[in-house]
Amino acid sequence: MPELSVIVHGPNTQGHLAGLLDSLAAVPLPGVEVIVAAVGDWARDTAQAHATPETLVLPLPDGTDDAAARAAGAARASGRWLHFVHAKDGLPPGAPRMVAERAAELPDEVDVLLFDHVHSAWHTPALPSWDGRLLASAGRTDLPLDDAARLLRLTPMLGNRAMRTDFWRTYEDQLTAEDEQFTAYTALLLADRIACLNQVAYEDRRLRPESLPPRTAHQYYALVDRYERLLARTEDRPAPHAVLYGVMVHDCLRTFARADLPDPVAREFFRRASQAAVRHRPENHRRPAGPEGVRHALLEEGAYTKYRAFQTANRARRAVKSTLRGRKSYAVAKLRDHQYRKALSRPVNPDLAVFAAYWYRGVVCNPAAIAAKLAELAPQIHPVWVVTPRNVPLLPPGTDHVTPGTRRYWETLASAKYLVNNVNFPNAVVKRPDAIHLQTHHGTPLKHMGLDQMDFPAAAKGLNFAALLARIDKWDYSVSANSHTTRMWERAYPSRFVSLDHGYPRNDVYYTATAADIRTIRARLGIPPGHRAILYAPTHRDYEAGWTPRLDLAALADRLGEETVLLVRGHYFYGGSASPLTRPRRTGRSSRIVDVSSYDPVEELCLAADALVTDYSSIMFDYANLDRPIVIHADDWETYRTTRGVYFDLMAEPPGQVSRTQEELTDILTTDAWRDESAAKTRAAFRRRFCEYDDGRAAERVVRRVFLVESEESLPPVIPVEERTPAPTPEEAS
Repeated sequence: MPELSVIVHGPNTQGHLAGLLDSLAAVPLPGVEVIVAAVGDWARDTAQAHATPETLVLPLPDGTDDAAARAAGAARASGRWLHFVHAKDGLPPGAPRMVAERAAELPDEVDVLLFDHVHSAWHTPALPSWDGRLLASAGRTDLPLDDAARLLRLTPMLGNRAMRTDFWRTYEDQLTAEDEQFTAYTALLLADRIACLNQVAYEDRRLRPESLPPRTAHQYYALVDRYERLLARTEDRPAPHAVLYGVMVHDCLRTFARADLPDPVAREFFRRASQAAVRHRPENHRRPAGPEGVRHALLEEGAYTKYRAFQTANRARRAVKSTLRGRKSYAVAKLRDHQYRKALSRPVNPDLAVFAAYWYRGVVCNPAAIAAKLAELAPQIHPVWVVTPRNVPLLPPGTDHVTPGTRRYWETLASAKYLVNNVNFPNAVVKRPDAIHLQTHHGTPLKHMGLDQMDFPAAAKGLNFAALLARIDKWDYSVSANSHTTRMWERAYPSRFVSLDHGYPRNDVYYTATAADIRTIRARLGIPPGHRAILYAPTHRDYEAGWTPRLDLAALADRLGEETVLLVRGHYFYGGSASPLTRPRRTGRSSRIVDVSSYDPVEELCLAADALVTDYSSIMFDYANLDRPIVIHADDWETYRTTRGVYFDLMAEPPGQVSRTQEELTDILTTDAWRDESAAKTRAAFRRRFCEYDDGRAAERVVRRVFLVESEESLPPVIPVEERTPAPTPEEAS
């Protein structure tokens, strides 16, 4: 019989389960068994991929609540003690073994073992809790709760306590009837004796409130009801009752102060909290001193209006101090924003949509595909593009546009019902309640994005993550091309946006382009009929200051021969210039190496190419829709992975052949390896995973869902990958 059963439970929230299971698998765990009550397919797949062979994985249906998942895991446990670990949280190295060894020392009369924890959030590393001092004062002697009631002040969560299995099973009905916070309190109230371990054995990973569903009025009222049920249990236990009463009043006051509640809900919450404070007040209770005591007195009095006035006065004092400190910068901002604020006071125009892409580069990417479909399905909605002055001459004729910083720019942003972008709008753009922000993104993530860059300073380059989150919180919708992307956006951009699992609109053309379209594009690029065209599109590297050529393209062109054309696409971060090595050294190469770095749209380059050579660029996920050969040239994979961080091992799951040197790449392209059976097999697996929602009708689904407000059930269903017909290859189109 193992001493401890670690029960990992819940969905794979924001992708944290893999790290938790890897930490459990990294060190031997004598006397410990691990059971994963995995909620949903993602948690199940992650558990099966990251757990040790000894780990028991219990797949549970999506939507199973935490209490049911805990119960399912506990039912299969064989250890003397249970430790419930939520899938979003973490365990410090050696923590399970430490808890198991301490539990082995305890007599059967002890029902609950308490220990310390750290807490972390998106913007902080693991920080110590306030519980350590309480645990230290309790020592190692086991006690009944009535002799150590102060332990009720410990952070109420199941992760910082283990329970004897027989105790859990005796009181299981009561321990699964409440949410985690109140289950933690209930366990202490039911326990005969309690022991402590003054060591950190848990990491509480706190999710952004903005990434969770907003709390309902009922949930706020239930907070008071639950405390009242706990206090009713302790009416004849003076010490625990007094401590719990103080905890309740403090929690209710804090909730009331921090929650942005509608006035009717706030009044009702305050009324209920006031009645509970009076009803359960212990004899000889003394209020705390200072402002906290004033708040406590107003709560007991039920003086909602006075309490609000007290809050307002305190906030006004703080605001005056802040205004004085920032008077100069405030005046500048006020002058700059005057026109914008004036425009914000006018009604939103329901027939106006603002489109932007790549920091105002032009009519490209997902926004361009959505705008085109919008003109077809909802022509009454007028599109206006935001474009920098240098890119205005490149706009299609007749494109209505504004340039950043102008009067019309701010007025248009203020009055538009729809704001569509594949990156974020500036911080100063206000999210109006009746406007809709549609974030389309511009690729499937291999590299770490958003908050996941925090551990990679070379990639983050001083990024203000708080400002980033403020921009993310403006999103109403986020477009996704596959399940992997949906999950990574949820992890990297934790907020309340709705994921549109409809495919990337820019990829529709890979299923709608005709043979004539492909012939026209190749002629425009100067590709002679019958010639092979290879698109080389390397990505940007955060650890390099500028473009560092990965290949000698002139030498490669020589080896590939007269009938191969290299289309070289430099990353847009480099200002539209490709590697200097694309410049031919002899006149004979001029038609075989073509710098297409400034060519838009990139989708036409993909349609023109017989094959793609890239490293870690997201273009590989889009190009895979065409079911044409892809070669990964990864000469610096280890450096890239270390400095940027990646979401999966591309070397283990590539879309085709992989080269690590120029000679290997040359061998692949001068033989049939680039398009052989092995390459086709890996490409098929890659397409199933990453072309999941791209079927040629993504733009239509997005327009119907967002602009025409049609239900998801009424949208065109996604065609399975195996049943799709991509655009013809250049060979088929010739």
